[in-house]
Amino acid sequence: MASPESHADEEREERHATHVQFCDEDKDRCVQHLTQQAPPPIRRASRTHSHVPIHYFDREGVLTLTRSISQEIVPSVPPPPSSSSEPSSDATLREEEQAGEEPGEKPFDFENVLKYYVRRREESDIKTRRLGVAFENLRVVGMGSAASFQPTLGSLLNPLGIVSALQRIRHPPLRDILSGFEGVVRPGEMLLVLGRPGSGCSTFLKVLANQRHEYHSVEGNVYYDSLTPEEVYKHYRGDVQYCPEDDVHFATLTVDQTISFAAKTRAPRRRVDQATRRDFKEKVTEVYETIFGLRHVKDTFVGDASVRGVSGGEKKRVSISENLATRSLMTSWDNSTRGLDSSTALEYVRALRIATDLVRNTTIVSIYQAGESLYEIFDKVCLIYEGKMVYFGPASMARQYFIDMGYVPANRQTTPDFLVSVTDPLGRTMVDKEHDERDEDKRNKPIPQTAAEFEEYYRQSEIMKLNREDIDSYKEENVNKHEMVRDYKFSAKQDHARHTRRKSPYMISIFMQVRIVMLRRMQIMKGNFTSQALSTASFTLQAVIIGTTFLKAPHDTSAYFSRGGVLFFSVFVPALFSMSEIPGLFAQRPIVLRHRNAAMYHPMVEALAMTLVDIPFTVVTIAAFGIIIYFVVQLQQTASQFFTYFVFIVVVGLAMKAFFRALASAFPAEAPAQAVAGVLILALSLYTGYQIPRPTMIGALRWISYINPIFYAFEGLMVNEFHTLDGTCSTLVPSGPGYAGVSLANQVCTVVGSEPGRDTVQGERYVSLSFGYSYSHLWRNFGILIAFLFFFLMCLLIFTEITSGQAGESSVLLFKQGSKAQIVKEAEAAVDKEKGEAETSSSTTQQDDRSPEKEGEALEEQPKMVNTFSWQHIKYSVPVSGEEKLLLDDVSGFVSPGKLTALMGESGAGKTTLLNALSERIGTGIMTGDRFFNGQALPADFQGQTGYCQQMDTHVPTTTVREALRFSARLRQPSSVPVSEKDDYADKCLTMCGLDAFADAIVGSLGVEQKKRTTIGVELAAKPQLLLFLDEPTSGLDSQSAWAIMAFLRSLADNGQAILCTIHQPSAELFEVFDRLLLLRKGGQTVYFGDVGKNAQSIINYFERSGARKCGDGENPAEYMLDVIGAGATAVTDRDWHDVWLKSKEKTELEENLEKIHEEGRKHPAVAATVESHFATPWHYQTWILIKRQHLAFWRNPTYLMSKISLNIIGGLFIGFTFFKSKDTVQGNQNKLFAIFMGTVLSAPLGNQLHVPYINMRKVYEIRERSSRMYHWSALCTSQILLEIPWNIIGATLFFFCWYWTVGFESSRGGFTYLMYGVAFPIYYTTIALAVASLCPTAEISGLMYSFLFTFVFTFEGVLQPFHQLGWWRWMYYVTPYTYLIEAIVGQVMGHQPINCSDKELLTLQPPSGQTCEGFMSQYISNRGGYLTNPQATSGCLFCPYRTTDEWMGPTFNIFYRHHWRDFGIFCGYIVLNTCLVYILTYLARVRSYSGVTNLFKKLTGNKKSNTDDS
Repeated sequence: MASPESHADEEREERHATHVQFCDEDKDRCVQHLTQQAPPPIRRASRTHSHVPIHYFDREGVLTLTRSISQEIVPSVPPPPSSSSEPSSDATLREEEQAGEEPGEKPFDFENVLKYYVRRREESDIKTRRLGVAFENLRVVGMGSAASFQPTLGSLLNPLGIVSALQRIRHPPLRDILSGFEGVVRPGEMLLVLGRPGSGCSTFLKVLANQRHEYHSVEGNVYYDSLTPEEVYKHYRGDVQYCPEDDVHFATLTVDQTISFAAKTRAPRRRVDQATRRDFKEKVTEVYETIFGLRHVKDTFVGDASVRGVSGGEKKRVSISENLATRSLMTSWDNSTRGLDSSTALEYVRALRIATDLVRNTTIVSIYQAGESLYEIFDKVCLIYEGKMVYFGPASMARQYFIDMGYVPANRQTTPDFLVSVTDPLGRTMVDKEHDERDEDKRNKPIPQTAAEFEEYYRQSEIMKLNREDIDSYKEENVNKHEMVRDYKFSAKQDHARHTRRKSPYMISIFMQVRIVMLRRMQIMKGNFTSQALSTASFTLQAVIIGTTFLKAPHDTSAYFSRGGVLFFSVFVPALFSMSEIPGLFAQRPIVLRHRNAAMYHPMVEALAMTLVDIPFTVVTIAAFGIIIYFVVQLQQTASQFFTYFVFIVVVGLAMKAFFRALASAFPAEAPAQAVAGVLILALSLYTGYQIPRPTMIGALRWISYINPIFYAFEGLMVNEFHTLDGTCSTLVPSGPGYAGVSLANQVCTVVGSEPGRDTVQGERYVSLSFGYSYSHLWRNFGILIAFLFFFLMCLLIFTEITSGQAGESSVLLFKQGSKAQIVKEAEAAVDKEKGEAETSSSTTQQDDRSPEKEGEALEEQPKMVNTFSWQHIKYSVPVSGEEKLLLDDVSGFVSPGKLTALMGESGAGKTTLLNALSERIGTGIMTGDRFFNGQALPADFQGQTGYCQQMDTHVPTTTVREALRFSARLRQPSSVPVSEKDDYADKCLTMCGLDAFADAIVGSLGVEQKKRTTIGVELAAKPQLLLFLDEPTSGLDSQSAWAIMAFLRSLADNGQAILCTIHQPSAELFEVFDRLLLLRKGGQTVYFGDVGKNAQSIINYFERSGARKCGDGENPAEYMLDVIGAGATAVTDRDWHDVWLKSKEKTELEENLEKIHEEGRKHPAVAATVESHFATPWHYQTWILIKRQHLAFWRNPTYLMSKISLNIIGGLFIGFTFFKSKDTVQGNQNKLFAIFMGTVLSAPLGNQLHVPYINMRKVYEIRERSSRMYHWSALCTSQILLEIPWNIIGATLFFFCWYWTVGFESSRGGFTYLMYGVAFPIYYTTIALAVASLCPTAEISGLMYSFLFTFVFTFEGVLQPFHQLGWWRWMYYVTPYTYLIEAIVGQVMGHQPINCSDKELLTLQPPSGQTCEGFMSQYISNRGGYLTNPQATSGCLFCPYRTTDEWMGPTFNIFYRHHWRDFGIFCGYIVLNTCLVYILTYLARVRSYSGVTNLFKKLTGNKKSNTDDS
């Protein structure tokens, strides 16, 4: 297809003429600064951008829409004065069709229609706003140094470190991010911002978009016409917006719903022809979906990483449409083309051009890799060098400006690449004196070298003078113009809905916002129906388990304690489930904050809408939960008691949802919110009043129960249930042998609240004496719950509204502790200077001190490759929906030593698939064809002898660069090579890759280029003997970093390496680096294989000879050939280029070359394997190296270790002081039992903590290290287990010391308790948590599974429901390992101890007349135990049912002292079983490629490939 720029000049003149005509028709209403005076030179120069036709994305759709709008607007409006000489747009369209022309060929029809629409707005006295921006002496100061040391557990606990941290809080280190910026961007202009990563591009865009809160200070003058930044933020925030590089939307909303929602929230009150809001919303949505080619996906989910949705390019256009639908006047787009191929990126910028031209917006864009055609779309360009503005002016003049400065562009180097290259000391080329053709005065000037010199040169240049004139002109026309401010305010006021504050930045009222956001919330929930269904199902399943555990609770006193357990679960489980909402709230926060910044709605409205929409779902879910429990357990069967129970659990469920949402909204990051929530859930459960009644709580902590909503709900449910309960006594004292004829008057019930002479116990008296509850509190408590609900809701709304945003991500380059790296010293020096008001840049750390000489020497020592890799007739297919889909179709080729071969094609052509197939990295599907080395079979250790650099730089983020390379060298080079030699070679690879300055840097903090070099270095350190594969090595890099990586690969090839590399559409400069090219089209079919040639002439000749159009002089050959074969997003072709290839002489030459290679190679011996086994090193050595790496990973992750340690310490102290110095009464012993029980409950959060680091490390193995045959999977499992256990034992030890003596256990019993709790227990929960994680694909799923397994197991351990009442579930009592853990600890630490009943625990009974208490009770005491406090009394016998703890534990809880060593042995058996399960489940779910378990999880989680998948 012909390029849209082919008639750019003609279209530009016509477009300008149209604008002039439009203004001339009604000068009074024309924007003043467009007509009153001639623009200054810089404005004339900046108008030379290329034009993009309005119908670019959807020709047919624009035609239809034009007719629709024409019918609505044009017939009802008298034509303008000039219309007699101009046909209407609709008539023009009809004429085009009749004349046989393709509709929409002339790009002005739709624009004219919109101009009529604008005129109608003006005739209706609806004011139109415009907004430009000018800035003078702009300086941005940030906090923190650019480089620092990686924190470790040691540095965190170091007292000196704590002091320095406090000093940094008081006096934060400051540094200049930007300084000395001046310029102007007017309405209808597009500014391109260029610079290397870290130069300050994102900061510049954010500040121009008036987002200043994350910086220490912003100095200088910024003018939004006559408005100040403060006024814009307070009153017109939605008119100035910043769009981050990631397209973050609600994944389960459709494209139509996303754009429609934006249109609704910013719809103006006054609309043309009195159109309704609904009509306005629908028309705006239709217009943008049509213009940006989104009609065909309007009902498709936007999607994200886990939800299948639209493609990446379409998602970019959704972002543009959403932004335009909000009627933003000025927008900053930050690196929004990241991850897009060049054709999609070009479409994206063309879409921005259309939007800017149509709506007269002000558009500012930063892009890392920009092609020439993309660059030509912009009016102005700003170049940033280390925080300095070194060029701001017309895009058309920038290239010549730097040529005149003394820098020379490389052959076919695009203008944006050239501009960025001059800011890279290693990437720029200065003109030599012999070829210097500049003017004499320019030749005599020194060529700038540093950022400061570049800035000074610019300040003295003519471009700066033009820029200054443009700023002055803008200020004269727009700044301090009260009329403009008045008109702007009047226009904004017209847009505001009724009942909206006129100074509010929001267009619509709170009520309207709530209604609109509630509708969106329902749409989100509808799209995410599976998640809602799973939540309800898990809730229901939990109710079934709890209900059947307490199945048909008897109405006698034996079930009094059990009924309390049921009611405790009824209020606590909804609270526990509410805590699981925290991650979801943080996931949506970036979207809500972006919408707040766009003034679409108040964040609190989203919180309120979520709460209101959740109410019916919560009521239904809790109703199912409550009904199952209530009627399965058979609680009191009266309507009033059931509905009282129901309203209590619904209100407490809603209150706890609001509580945890408010908690999440109060924190800027998820980690601390989850940590606090974990501690609070422990406090809420302990102080509910079930495990420890309020009367027995210690005074210092009793206040917690008064602020615990669950306490009031539990009391309400208890008095509601027990108010009408008069339970028959299940155990009368005395009874049994010898007491058959005893009168009831001489017996008493053992339950608290019993009265002499009665065989029933009033439930109301029981709860009063046991818990201190009163039925009179029932509806008082309900009122308190309602108050808590509204209080938490208010907190949620307030915190949501005032929370400033997310925790900022630091871009600091980190080095290991003790490193003497020069970069750290420079960064510290820069901060010290800043205190003295000096200037430095944020990119200090980006300037690496590479030495080309050292790199060259290291490359010389790299082993040369001598074998030629070839492949023939490769076919690869995968099953899709029951059919075989062919991804590669008969592909052949070869890679020679010393040659750099490119593998290219459009998205979906099969580039990565072919690379994976050739390197044996595909797990499914059917592959046929042959692969050879020198025409002979591949060696057995082919994967070990090749290097594979993946597109995603997957590393352990806490290792240093040197450690990563040495790790690779030690495990992948043969074990016969000494370790010192391996390490020395790894250090040479550091030098070879130009990473000497970053040797001690933490990989996770590296910039994109350094991370990519590390990936290559890790593969080189393995000494690959045969071949190096690379997948998209330049993806995500800026142009200079991309060039640096490709230049490095070129030098590797020149030193004998054989390299096969996939690459997205590169610049002409990058393309010339390659020797050969394999070009694929969609379907995995070959289009070309052969030499690239000088200036790509071989390829160009092939296509031109085969009938393609001529390649333009300045055209990028890579883009040319892709456009020719129809690979561009909008390109078409008139022939089958695969068929052309099959008939070409190049195809014949390839077959002949392959035959020659095979024939010559078969004369020599085949390539031999370098190692005899599957791996280069033995298993024990692998395990030892992995243990060392894992130890460093933990040590350098103090957040993880401190969360582990602090949870143990806080939990130990909290539980210990809750049950502080428990007495030896029955209640005191029960408190000790619950102190032990709650200690074991901590295994839930402690186990959950293990999943994330375990699965993250496993991902590194699965993505990169397994295919490289670095180590056996079992070595990884072993290292993980052996490293987790010591840290968990340390944590459990700290818990033990905080807990054991605080509760009041005897010191003499501490040894065995420590053995069980401090050693065996942490080993158990470590192994079971890792076993669950081994089965699961993600940490989220493993967390859900572990929590469910944990609650399932806990229910049956005999504490919450005593053993003799478990009924059908009794078999689970013997299966759960916690049975043996609890019995071992409780039996040993509490067994053989005396019990001294408190006064209220003593039973009062009357002996028969004439008998003493001792005489009457002696036989019962000898049979059942217990004791009398007044044995000689003849009346009012005070009897304690238990003399020792054994008499209490055995019959009640089935716990016996004598079993503790047996239980220890059984518990150790479970540990062995868990350890075996780690290996078995890892093998079944993660190692066997045909495992159905992983596929099942993928189906359950919706983990499908999206439309954005490449190749």
